[in-house]
Amino acid sequence: ELLDSVSKGGGENAVLRHTQRNKKLFVRERLKLLLDDEAFLELSPLAGLNMPYGDVPAAGCLTGIGKICGVWSVFVANDATVKGGSLYPVGVKKQLRAQEIAMQNRLLVVYLVDSGGAFLPLQSELFPDKLHGGRAFYNEAIMSAMRIPQVAVVCGSCIAGGAYLPTMAEEVVMTDKISTLFLGGPPLVKAATGEDVSAEDLGGAKLHCQVSGCSDHFAASEKEAFECIRNVISTLNYEPVPEQLVEHDGPLYSSEELLGLAPQDYCCTLPVKLILSRLLDGSRFQEFKASYGTTLVTGFGHVEGHLVGVVANNGELSHDACLKGSHFVQLCSQRSIPLLFLQNTAPQTPEPRDIPQAEAHSNRLKAQASMMAAVACAAVPKITIGIGGCFGSESYLMCGRSFSPNFLFLWPNARVALVDPRHLSTVPQAEDSDSAGDEAELKQLKEKLEEESSAFYSSARLWDDGVILPQNTRKV
Repeated sequence: ELLDSVSKGGGENAVLRHTQRNKKLFVRERLKLLLDDEAFLELSPLAGLNMPYGDVPAAGCLTGIGKICGVWSVFVANDATVKGGSLYPVGVKKQLRAQEIAMQNRLLVVYLVDSGGAFLPLQSELFPDKLHGGRAFYNEAIMSAMRIPQVAVVCGSCIAGGAYLPTMAEEVVMTDKISTLFLGGPPLVKAATGEDVSAEDLGGAKLHCQVSGCSDHFAASEKEAFECIRNVISTLNYEPVPEQLVEHDGPLYSSEELLGLAPQDYCCTLPVKLILSRLLDGSRFQEFKASYGTTLVTGFGHVEGHLVGVVANNGELSHDACLKGSHFVQLCSQRSIPLLFLQNTAPQTPEPRDIPQAEAHSNRLKAQASMMAAVACAAVPKITIGIGGCFGSESYLMCGRSFSPNFLFLWPNARVALVDPRHLSTVPQAEDSDSAGDEAELKQLKEKLEEESSAFYSSARLWDDGVILPQNTRKV
């Protein structure tokens, strides 16, 4: 339901105004005209929902990965039906994440720009810092130096910061009577100089193709603009490593059954091999150290013909499980095998109450530190799927967001938090504290943690690359 709602952009009225009054294509129609086929992975589609500054569906921009002219590409496309394409903090974060993916995987970038620039009332959250709006232009320059091609279509009004994105791309297409590009639009010119000037005269396609040289190609219509950009891409001479078409089997068990297996209580009581048998080709799994540290399952399998090393929670990560995890992750790094992490971490164990327990706790911490180092330093692609709970330090061990996996997706039932609110039974009490007041405080804290740990809260803030349905995991 949420994905369906987000796909409608700013709502029916906004889409009608955009497509009928302004004679422009809706952002999703633009993507359909550009893509080779419908194999498109939309990134963080729920970003921007229920944010403190208001609902910003899909963060006012679409980002995703698909093929254009046979080349895997990252797409960054403003949705002008949401706040006029203006950039809110979460929209900036979404653009930067798409550029990070392009750099990490050396993917061509296509910008479809239709933006009112930064949303000024939130400028302090958009402008001054290292990972704010200006970083997008820095990334463009760095990618050019890395010889990663970037092309742009100006799909509407591009004002202020929105004007730099296309002008820093390698080749730009503008459309007659639709595309405009300027730092300050006609109202600002009027306010500053008293001069009346039309948007077309100030920064239209003809001006930028004939006078300023900001645009490299002129198109009579949006459809012609997309044909033009496809032609541009065909001349980039950018051919990533050709894909090997490997024949593969489907799992022996239906992926639809993952809906019934998605963990709900996050206590890791569900044998994770039930999940693996519905994800891996032919349900084949070559387990590594099967009888040692059994609360972590490690081994090799194939997904859609691609060999992966699987690291999957099967309970609380014990000392032995962490040592096993370190060993396996290092093996995969040495053999250049991508890692697939399936997170379903256990709630934190209670603090030790005697010396033997404290010693065991310390040994476990040392083993965890070893696995963290192995995961952080493994020089292979890492993909993480949150299939259940993701709590505390075990999030780091299982390659959570802070450990920079190439991609991180969550199932809708996933929980991301420092602690599991249902296992928060007490709060520290002072001798003269009010017991009833403490209970009320604990109840309030639990409710807050419950809300903030949901997969949708996480995805709205771009702590992951999207909430996905369990049965679509192999495809994603």
